Formats: sequence, C-alpha cells, structure tokens
Amino acid sequence: MKSSRHDIRWSIGDLAERFDLETHVLRHWEDKGLLRPERDGAGRRVYGEDDAYRVATILASKASGMSLEQIRTLVDASTEGRRDALKAHLAELDRRQADLERSRHLTAHALECRAHDITTCPGFQAHVADIVDGTRRGLPLLAGHSPGHR
Repeated sequence: MKSSRHDIRWSIGDLAERFDLETHVLRHWEDKGLLRPERDGAGRRVYGEDDAYRVATILASKASGMSLEQIRTLVDASTEGRRDALKAHLAELDRRQADLERSRHLTAHALECRAHDITTCPGFQAHVADIVDGTRRGLPLLAGHSPGHR
C-alpha cells in the first residue's frame, strides 16, 4: 500500500538532507514565517510532504531571485499583495533577462571580433558612444550589430 501525504514524517535533519541544506536554514525560514512544522511530544520539529513542497517552492523562488519577504507573501495565503509582489518580480525578471541578453550579445561579439581589445572595436564603440558622450546613461541593448563592423 502506498503511503499518503500525511503518513510521511521527517525530522529536521532528514528534510535538510533531502534538499542538501543545513538544519539552521530550515530554522531560519521558520523564524521568518515561511515554514510551520508540527511538533512531536518532545517538542521536536516534524515535517510532512506539504512542508517538503514548501521548501522546494522556497528554493525555486530564491533561485529566481526572490527575497524571503517576497517568498513569504507568495506562500502565505493570508498575506495581502501577493499579485503585486508577483508582478514586481516578473518586471525584475524581465529586466534581468534583458541584462543577460545584452551580456550574451556583447560576449558573442567579443568572441568573434578581430580586435584584441574590444574597446578599440569601431562597432562596439558605436554602440556605446552615446554613453561616453553623455547623451544616454547605462548600456543599451547591442541588438543589430552586424559582424561586418569588426
């Protein structure tokens, strides 16, 4: 007979090991309101399968760049502002994705560029000239740079 979700019971050490974490991490997340393990008769933490899914959600959310406060909003059904927090996180992910695309394009250009010093490449210089001359701030997306500018 297969066990049900409610039959699984892990100690803090067992759950931490399952996710390759130190036990103090689970205690910290409990202090922050992210986990609410049951207690046995001796007061020891006892985790079930629902707790394991919560830990997996916390880890996946942290990997995506969410703060513990944002994650608490995500996993706490009673917290207001869940949709706003998720919208803000999506906007941040979009910004990070654009940064990664910009970095990838620059790296690919540098790999193919004949210039030994990328800063001397006329094609690269053309893409950052507006920053250098002060008419723009930040690094614009380098899309549209043709290999002929090497």
